[in-house]
Amino acid sequence: MGSIWELDFYSRPIVDENQKKVWEVLVCETPLETRTKIDSLFRFAKYCPSTEVNSAWLRTALEEAIGKAGETPRRIRFFRRQMNNMITKACKDLGIPAEPSRRTLLLNQWLQQRLEQVYPQEPGYQAGTNPSVNLEKSSPQRLPDALEGKQWTFVTLQGADFTVMHEWEIGFSEAFPLDIAQVSPETPIPGVLIYSPRALPIAGWMSGLELACLKFDSSQGARLLLETGATESWILANIKNPETLAEAKGFEQAKQKANGVHFIAVQSNPQEESFAGFWLLQEVNLP
Repeated sequence: MGSIWELDFYSRPIVDENQKKVWEVLVCETPLETRTKIDSLFRFAKYCPSTEVNSAWLRTALEEAIGKAGETPRRIRFFRRQMNNMITKACKDLGIPAEPSRRTLLLNQWLQQRLEQVYPQEPGYQAGTNPSVNLEKSSPQRLPDALEGKQWTFVTLQGADFTVMHEWEIGFSEAFPLDIAQVSPETPIPGVLIYSPRALPIAGWMSGLELACLKFDSSQGARLLLETGATESWILANIKNPETLAEAKGFEQAKQKANGVHFIAVQSNPQEESFAGFWLLQEVNLP
C-alpha cells in the first residue's frame, strides 16, 4: 500500500554568514497504527540556502529522501498553506500527490524538538524568530445529505484499548501510537460513534479527507464540527437537546485531559461488532 510522508519546508531561526535565513526540509513517515514503533519510522532533514529556495531544490531533496528510504511514498501531507504552490509543484514533478493537512502529528513533535534542542546549537541561531502558522479557517459546510448518520452518540474508551486496535475488524482506518500524544494507557479517550445503514459509503467518504479533529463549537448555536484538510470543517450535528449539550461539553473536557486525543467511528448499527471506519485523532496547535 505504501507509506505516507509528512513534510515541512520553511525558514528556521538561523541565519547564514550573509544574515539570510536558512531554510530546511523535514520529512518523516506517518505512523498509521497504534502499534507502530516511532523509532522505526523514516526521517530526513536537510538545510537549504535562502538563495536556492524553489521547487527544483525541493524536488531534488525529495529524490534524495526517496533514495535513502528505499521507497516512494503514496502521498505527502504538509501543514503550511503558504508553501502550497512550491510543495505541490515539487511533488507533482515526482508523481506524488501532496495534500494540505493538520494530520502531521509526528512532524509537529519533531519540529518542536528541533526548535528546542537542535537549532539553538547551530551557528547563527536567533531565538524567537520562527514564525508560527496562522490558519484562516473556512466556514463549516453541511454534510452531503446521503452521508448524514442516522444517529450518533458520545462514547469513551481507555487508552489501553487501542493497543489491540489492529485486531479489530475495520473497513477504513488510521491511528497513531499514543506515545506521540504522551497519553497513558489509563487515560479515558472520548469519541463519537456514528450509526447509519450507509456506514460504508460514509466511512469511504471520510477516508478521502484529511481528518484533523472533532470539536464542539458554540460560536453559532451548539454544533459538532469535523475539521479536515488545512482549514475545512463540516457540521456533523446540530445539538439542541440539553442532555446532549452536557455530553458535548463533557467530550471537550475529556479531550483536553487526554491531550487532545479522541476518535470518530462509523458502524451500521449499535449491535454491529465491526467498524466501517475508525480514526484516532488529536487536536493540536500547529508550530
